[in-house]
Amino acid sequence: MKKFCWLLCCFFLIENTTMAQDIKLGFKVGANLSDASGKAFKDGFNFGYQLGLFSELMVTKKYGIQPELLFSESELRPGTDFNSLAGSPTIDDLTKIKLQYLAIPVLFNYKPIPILAFQLGPQFGILMSQTQSLKDNTLDAFKNGDLAAVAGVQLTILKFRLYGRYALGTKNLNVQNAETWKSQHVQLGLGVTL
Repeated sequence: MKKFCWLLCCFFLIENTTMAQDIKLGFKVGANLSDASGKAFKDGFNFGYQLGLFSELMVTKKYGIQPELLFSESELRPGTDFNSLAGSPTIDDLTKIKLQYLAIPVLFNYKPIPILAFQLGPQFGILMSQTQSLKDNTLDAFKNGDLAAVAGVQLTILKFRLYGRYALGTKNLNVQNAETWKSQHVQLGLGVTL
């Protein structure tokens, strides 16, 4: 909780000290469709969610930065090889894995027209919790952080922002390193400026 409060304070400090031409604050909520590479997981995207705050700092009418602070939940479905590839004792009742992250995307915005923005940038993720059955079996299968490359598009209509993004993980999430696990997410959502 202390990390979250500290990051929130930094977020608003950056917001208030920048010399940007146009500054907007808002909140957002959306779907987080997640998958991970590797034989340890079943193929296919699984539904999760994300919610949090964003800031848009436009330096010119066309260029700006959009930092965000999001609580993000990812759901993965383990395959038959999960126990052996995670280096874990057998977990018979594990049908899904939930990972909760504090996600911090810092996106470069390019607006060819006022209602449309193309976005590109990194997303840092701090693992806050994972499925309880993994903890009960004293298994640290996932690393504490993730780094992803994000690309997307955002439409602005009045105070509303509709967005779609694709995030591709660049780090191996597997603690055991028996197999490389990289995340990928399709994110769809709605933001509202204050």
